Amino acid sequence: MNRALRKTVIAGNWKMNKTPSEAVELINAIKAELAGKKTDGCEIVACVPYVDLVPVIEAAKGSPIKVGAENVHFAASGAYTGEISAAMLCEIGTEYVIVGHSERRQYFGETDNTVSARLTAALAAGLKVILCVGETLEQRELGVTAETVSAQTKIALSGITAEQLKNVIIAYEPVWAIGTGKTATADQADEVCGIIRGVIASLYGESSADGITVQYGGSMNAKNAAELLGKPNVDGGLIGGASLKAPDFAAIIAAANA
Repeated sequence: MNRALRKTVIAGNWKMNKTPSEAVELINAIKAELAGKKTDGCEIVACVPYVDLVPVIEAAKGSPIKVGAENVHFAASGAYTGEISAAMLCEIGTEYVIVGHSERRQYFGETDNTVSARLTAALAAGLKVILCVGETLEQRELGVTAETVSAQTKIALSGITAEQLKNVIIAYEPVWAIGTGKTATADQADEVCGIIRGVIASLYGESSADGITVQYGGSMNAKNAAELLGKPNVDGGLIGGASLKAPDFAAIIAAANA
């Protein structure tokens, strides 16, 4: 982390977990864990299923927890059954949205180009975007990690201005470390986050590169958070399983505030 240059962000990605009542219970548990503890060293975000957004936004009021969605469509409206627009998210008070998560790419056919379109629509509506990029195990073993994350980043940000970039967070999520229990070493995470920062420098200049938050999103947990967050290019985490356990999520937040 480098708080002198950029914001540290700890975001939970709940995935397809928690009914609305369970979601409120979890938010209240996280609030209880955070009560009386230092939280101003990082931004805290809970990205939750669509049906949980309204009750979670209400439950999070008065707390340091911001609320985000897990995806957004690129069209303003239309015949897109099952999709949600950026305007819909904004009207209910959503502040953040994840785009390009590897599970969306793997299971639902999202491409670099559709990720770019979703990101563009979200920014235009005033949402803050967590853009996910990362390589598969095969790509890492072939030695094309840098090329993969660079291409994903460049395509996703196509047409995005330096001013718009201020509302983008990039989450490096090695696909091989998501939900597998495997984690990139702190040095591996720092290296790839640095590569991503280098891409931003080439596109927008050193000032933008210094200012952008680059998270690590591959099985960060209460035990490894401090080591990962101790690296200069790791500015937070996009947390999966650990974000569903209030004590674990709070421990990661504590590591970010240390």
